[in-house]
Amino acid sequence: MKLVAFALLSVLAVPARAQSAADSAGIRATALDYIEGWYTGDAERMARAVHPELAKRIVRTDEQGRSQIAFQSAMTLVNGTKMGGGTRTPKERQQKDVTILDIFQNASSVKVVASEWVDYLQMARWNGQWRIINVLWELKAKRE
Repeated sequence: MKLVAFALLSVLAVPARAQSAADSAGIRATALDYIEGWYTGDAERMARAVHPELAKRIVRTDEQGRSQIAFQSAMTLVNGTKMGGGTRTPKERQQKDVTILDIFQNASSVKVVASEWVDYLQMARWNGQWRIINVLWELKAKRE
């Protein structure tokens, strides 16, 4: 019995790497570069936020119930930003709520609630900077 208790205490005593204030600030800044860059049409800010191999995806389902994945690359997202895609959203509707869901070593999950959609970002520390690697997103229900 003592051996089992010792083994359990040994496992529980392993120190976890705590997130640092600098990690949280860097992750939040990256998420804001992404969403604020979109709203302001600032392609440089968007490019700074995303990794060149970014994959942004949404699952769309047709009337017959068949699902498809729509995909955007980093280049597609940066070019759409440059063309002013997000600038059509009135300033008073530019929601940009950022919630850091988890940080573990060089990986992070972040939720961004925007005006018409919700993004789930996966970030990685890349060459010392936090960059968005993957985005899975979903549209909010249309307003009446």
